[in-house]
Amino acid sequence: MIANTSPPPYYAVIFTSLKNDPSEGYAAMAEKMDALAKVQPGYLGVESARAEIGITVSYWKDLDSIRKWKEHSEHLLAQQLGINEWYSAYCVRICLVEREYHF
Repeated sequence: MIANTSPPPYYAVIFTSLKNDPSEGYAAMAEKMDALAKVQPGYLGVESARAEIGITVSYWKDLDSIRKWKEHSEHLLAQQLGINEWYSAYCVRICLVEREYHF
């Protein structure tokens, strides 16, 4: 599903990853993080796809909301598990969305 965000400007956090196999517990944690992110102040939506690489784009009202989500205690645990167990590589990019249009 395409995220229904507020009008720009807002921010996008692009998380691109290469996952290890097997990745026990990954799906459950991803589901938990998705549910938790949705109730964070400043959260606007998410889009995600996984094939050979995973790409998740989450949308946020402002940089402070992104910082608070990054520092959330349960999200910190998920980040550490990702580094130690689930990912062979990842990259996080934070972008300002200045314009959007739809079809």
